[in-house]
Amino acid sequence: MEQWLYRFEELGMEFNDLVGKKCANLGEMSKLGMRVPYGFAISVQGFEAFMNLTGLAGQIRERIEPRREILKKVEVCQEESRVVQRLIESTAMPESMRKEIVDYYRELCKKVGRADLPVAVRSSGIVSMPGQMDTYLNISGDDNVIEYIKKVWSSAYTVRAMMYRIERNLPVEWAPIGVAVMMLVDAKAAGVVLTVLPTTGDTTQVIIEGNWGLGESVVSGEITPDSFTLEKENMQITGRHVCRKQGMVIREASGTVYSQVPEELQEKPCLNDDELLALAEIALSVEKHFGMPQDMEWVIDKNLPFPENIFWVQARPAKFTKADKSKDVDYIINLMVGMFD
Repeated sequence: MEQWLYRFEELGMEFNDLVGKKCANLGEMSKLGMRVPYGFAISVQGFEAFMNLTGLAGQIRERIEPRREILKKVEVCQEESRVVQRLIESTAMPESMRKEIVDYYRELCKKVGRADLPVAVRSSGIVSMPGQMDTYLNISGDDNVIEYIKKVWSSAYTVRAMMYRIERNLPVEWAPIGVAVMMLVDAKAAGVVLTVLPTTGDTTQVIIEGNWGLGESVVSGEITPDSFTLEKENMQITGRHVCRKQGMVIREASGTVYSQVPEELQEKPCLNDDELLALAEIALSVEKHFGMPQDMEWVIDKNLPFPENIFWVQARPAKFTKADKSKDVDYIINLMVGMFD
């Protein structure tokens, strides 16, 4: 079997079709000298090998291909989704594959200097499909990492992912995706930065939004994040909208939990000016590198000093249109709902 596991530093944009956009972007950011959490990628060939070696490829094809038309009925799709996901998650990883993954995970633990390092296990599709597949945070230990890699693979067969492919006339039964396994940053705050105002197409400003804790806090819709605007020309902070933030997502012994923000932090900005300027400057350098506006995801580590505490976990071309400027905040909130997918 050809190489199917890659350290992030081995990757770049040219690996997109091999490891998916997220992993390829993480590799490209590493090459740019940006601080990216240590991690490794499982290529789409890893998915294909698992499905073929275990016989799941044939089983799933036989189930789904004849039913493609009736899968348009939600109740039918729900039942097939449950069956296929259960098949994937209950099937043992072939021993040869398990050994290689565990070797990469233990190398990651050694690099960070921590046994059973907590990691994020994230999907990485070749084609961007925000929010279609699952991400799992704070996973640690050999067996759990293997289990959650299979869960990410199985998330290619959720109802929303299958419906997405049906609507676009894509194969439903075969959905190879890459997986990123990366060190979980002990987050003080997290969020997104865009180098364009998305609904106006104004490229003279940078907008940064964030919240305490991990970035998933906004998914619930109960949080309105802090929002900051900077002028690109002189890097002046021209807008501050600091909200009363009552909830956040934090890591616990295993997994994550939605928790109340301590009273003394609720009305404090989740970023200071040095962090805002650093985020904006790095985002602009990435925009210059790619030659187009970017939307990027950042995490601030609570234990490291500035600027070593800034980590980047995503960069992709920003989507923007000429529209009502007042809708920018709504767009960002919607964007964050789909972040860390």
